[in-house]
Amino acid sequence: MRPGAELNPGVAAVKSCGGSIEGFSESGQRRSDMAKLFAVTIVLIAIGSAIPIVMHTWHLPQDISTHGPLIDEQYADTMAEAGISFLASQFLLAFFIWKFSNVKPGTKTRNFPGGAMGLVIAAFLLVGTEVLALGAFGAKAWASVYFTPPGANAMPVQVQAGQFAFYFRYPGPDGKFGPLHAEQINEANANFFGLDTTHDQDSKDDIVTAEMAIPVNREIHLLMHSKDLGHSFFVPELRVHQDFVPGLDLSIHFTATKVGKYEIVCTQLCGLGHYNMKAYLEVMTPEDYDTWIKQQAALQ
Repeated sequence: MRPGAELNPGVAAVKSCGGSIEGFSESGQRRSDMAKLFAVTIVLIAIGSAIPIVMHTWHLPQDISTHGPLIDEQYADTMAEAGISFLASQFLLAFFIWKFSNVKPGTKTRNFPGGAMGLVIAAFLLVGTEVLALGAFGAKAWASVYFTPPGANAMPVQVQAGQFAFYFRYPGPDGKFGPLHAEQINEANANFFGLDTTHDQDSKDDIVTAEMAIPVNREIHLLMHSKDLGHSFFVPELRVHQDFVPGLDLSIHFTATKVGKYEIVCTQLCGLGHYNMKAYLEVMTPEDYDTWIKQQAALQ
């Protein structure tokens, strides 16, 4: 080496350790090959994960609700937007790995325009735009469930969630629910809602069941409360998923359009018995429902 010439730091490190330039080059080439293989693997995995979605090999449960098409449309929009973003990010990651897998010694590293702050602002704008777009797409579906009040003829059903079961209450012939008395809740006596049938006239004909039945094509106004802690009411076929919040009375409304029996599950981790917290919703013809509710009334 001629006097005064500067030695590449990487080469100098190799020479100081007794290595050779040839060994250093071979090691760098191996790292470059491994990086390129990794980049190709990322692309293949990304494409492979997208194929089942694009080919529609995965389907939602059947829809049995009047608001279901709007919910499904929102799912499709979310999957499309998230899928495109996912593929773009994976392809970009693979591109950078491939491009910088074998940087030549002495190559100057370029900075992103605006530095780290520019990256943060760009990411904020991109993610913010995506969130706002999804919110705009989903506003109609959300409003159909939560911003539209139930009809005057909607059938009220009260549901109580507690470790680890659901119980349902229907108003009797008077069409009124009796008041609840938390201090009178007694599961040993099957008084799950704390009803005082001795003093409350409206409670005497209330019907309490462990299973839920509703007539088909009839709007249902579901009145929800939790006895203890957080639970949820999830029926995939109804496209209904509502959390119970202790201390709050919540309500949703829906109309089932297909006769059948469907599972109601709790999706909140509510304790050791969470795995077994479920009930069943049976959608019946109006005639079958009238027979069922009379049978339940006779059992009270």
